[in-house]
Amino acid sequence: MEGDSWCGSFFQRSKPYIAMISLQFGFAGMNIITKVSLNRGMSHYVLVVYRHAFATAAIAPFALVLERKVRPRITFVMFMQMFVLGLLGPVIDQNLYYAGLKFTSPTYSCALSNVLPAMTFLMAVIFRMEKVDIRKVRCQAKVLGTGVTVAGAMLMTLYKGKVINFLGSQYMHHPRNYEPVNTNASAEQDWVKGSILLIIATLAWASFFILQAVTLRKYSAQLSLTAIVCFLGTLQSIAVTFVMEHSPSVWSIGWDMNLLAAAYAGIVSSGITYYVQGIVMQKKGPVFVTAFSPLMMVIVAIMGTFILAEKIYLGGILGAILIVIGLYQVLWGKQKEQEEETVEVVTEVMKCCEENGRMETVMEESVETNDIEKQKGEDCKEFRVVIGVPKA
Repeated sequence: MEGDSWCGSFFQRSKPYIAMISLQFGFAGMNIITKVSLNRGMSHYVLVVYRHAFATAAIAPFALVLERKVRPRITFVMFMQMFVLGLLGPVIDQNLYYAGLKFTSPTYSCALSNVLPAMTFLMAVIFRMEKVDIRKVRCQAKVLGTGVTVAGAMLMTLYKGKVINFLGSQYMHHPRNYEPVNTNASAEQDWVKGSILLIIATLAWASFFILQAVTLRKYSAQLSLTAIVCFLGTLQSIAVTFVMEHSPSVWSIGWDMNLLAAAYAGIVSSGITYYVQGIVMQKKGPVFVTAFSPLMMVIVAIMGTFILAEKIYLGGILGAILIVIGLYQVLWGKQKEQEEETVEVVTEVMKCCEENGRMETVMEESVETNDIEKQKGEDCKEFRVVIGVPKA
């Protein structure tokens, strides 16, 4: 019985990690499939429209059925937050990301996207969601890690270097349809242009995380929020596509790679991802959600080299190393901050209980937040302590 209880407890603690690792494999597949579709001429504006149409169709029925009794009332402020979420994620982030992906490569795009935690940290500081005391080591680590991450992104943008052959992939044969169409002298300029687009897309994605965390505090129905954001994003993307694409032929889609890219990206990378990220974010916070992006970079690098004949440059490798180092400096500082907060809560509660001559500690899981709930007693004051396990 004790063994079964321990296994069940271990699985419960491991679920956020399993969920985020699984999402990285889903993201990696999306990058590869989307790159092939874009290389074959599909408009990224149309791809974004179809992607979120698929996501809405996949998520909305579950939201209507499973959350019909727990769905909060939508106020005007909530609707505006959802509208901006649809603008930041589906429209700005994904259109610019796909444009940058078209000009660069899947591995490069994933590596540059690793600046996301640093950007999230900076925005959290700006909006006073994160406190910085430069005298403490953990705050110094977060600030230094942010600087290292930005330096890595700049290195990847401004320096390419020589081509690095990965595991003898130069001897492999690749179908012509998978190779990039842009092979002329302007490729160097396109690479810088793509890098700038990817950085702006990552900034929009960081803004999406911050606003999503704020919205989930008052609108806790994750499936419904996901469906609404995808639906609003679809409508906004249609408007943008009508402005940017004037040929009716761009909307045509058949039973080919374009349909697979739209369906896969919509169902897996938008619908399921928004929902899972929302659940994990409520328990672990936005920094934890962004901590697994380097894993996607490794997966895409291996797949892209063998499937897409992708060239990996020295500047990209050096920049990616700096980004990962900076990323985990930020995460280390965040973990130490949570450990200190947990110790402070426990110390304060024990002191209060000892002063009252009686101490009762109750260990339980809390869905909403790690808080101290005060209870009134006849002889003394009792406290219920909810202690969360620090993030690894």
